[in-house]
Amino acid sequence: MSRLVVIGSSNMDLTAKVRRIPLKGETVMSDGVVSSFGGKGANQAVAARRFGADVVFITKVGADGFGEEMKRHFINEGLPERYIMVQDDVASGQAWICVQDSGENAIVVIPGANDCLTADDVSALRDVIEDADYLLLQLEVPMEAVETAARIAYEAGVKVVLNPAPARQLADSLLRCLYLITPNQGEAMLLTDNAPDPAAALMDKGVENVIITLGEEGSVLRNAHKELLVPSLKVDAVDTVAAGDTYSGTLCAALCEGFSIEDAMALATKASAISVTRCGAQASIPYRDELNW
Repeated sequence: MSRLVVIGSSNMDLTAKVRRIPLKGETVMSDGVVSSFGGKGANQAVAARRFGADVVFITKVGADGFGEEMKRHFINEGLPERYIMVQDDVASGQAWICVQDSGENAIVVIPGANDCLTADDVSALRDVIEDADYLLLQLEVPMEAVETAARIAYEAGVKVVLNPAPARQLADSLLRCLYLITPNQGEAMLLTDNAPDPAAALMDKGVENVIITLGEEGSVLRNAHKELLVPSLKVDAVDTVAAGDTYSGTLCAALCEGFSIEDAMALATKASAISVTRCGAQASIPYRDELNW
């Protein structure tokens, strides 16, 4: 089986259910707070592992109770312990989440140890990255770590996938390394300065494949050979936290297994649809047998 390396963030999520997300200056009441495992990198690594991929997850946690919990959790999920680094002098990453009755959410992320993942940390694991078939990245760790990992992988012929969230402007040198980028609509517009055709603009920068996720409308693939829409599945959403991460992790796991990009998108769409019917980040991510493929 092909190997997937995921480099990214790991957080402890603290989620409050509210009738609606508060407006500026407003206070709303919640019945309580639930803690769960999250972080874009961790969510995507767990999604890929639950699909059945051979996954190495490279991340940093703090030397605190949250860090210990996350490390045990990753080991239980089947992710190798040696790549879960501990930063002694900072707290683990956290995310404070409000989820309203419709399932929509608002999130504040406190990076903590995630901000301590350096280019040197990544370079020290060059052999692990070069031995992969796919590398999956996001933007919740320092850009120098992301760019270093992408360059190492690209030069070794590893296919680099970037989920560009939280969205920010990206260097052309990074975009040229990408086999695939998976922004949502808002992220695609930000990445391309509101270009009329953001997929084309990203391809002009050297990205080989562009998948733009469209929420309830599904996702669209663009490359030099085709344009394809994969429709969403209609479900009753209760919590959209980690839906995009579930999509990205499942997509890469399916590609590692040899599925076509179209079939991988269909699998990712189904996994994402299942995830929004459940509460929490990693708690909502389905296992392979739930997809009934």
